[in-house]
Amino acid sequence: MTKIDKVLYTAKTHTIGGRDGSARSDDSQLDVQLSPPGSAHAGTNPEQLFAAGWSACFIGAMGLAAGKRKIKLPADLAVDAEVDLGTTEGAYFLQARLTVSMPGIEPDLARTLVEEAHQTCPYSKATRGNINVELKLA
Repeated sequence: MTKIDKVLYTAKTHTIGGRDGSARSDDSQLDVQLSPPGSAHAGTNPEQLFAAGWSACFIGAMGLAAGKRKIKLPADLAVDAEVDLGTTEGAYFLQARLTVSMPGIEPDLARTLVEEAHQTCPYSKATRGNINVELKLA
């Protein structure tokens, strides 16, 4: 396990009620109602929050990969993240698909940038070897 030498940021949240509750960050920038996936109740769920966080971080990692090559990424770069919650033999698991759209970037270069981003993105590192992850180009 890798230990962090220098902490750059610590996210702090307070959550009550689990999947039927709410979560709020210590700086009040995040204040969300939670609800189970597929329910009719107002609110988001942990899988949606994870997908949003991972895709945002992944775009940042692609920016680093492109910067090393002195390549400007398109303004309409996008990552569609899908995070599945499911069961196998009665145990809960996640799996994910990240579909990356990089208009104007040649497919071979786009694949290279996606693969490099997947090696450097902290969310990708956290999931590597733990859940099934599929990377695709749109």
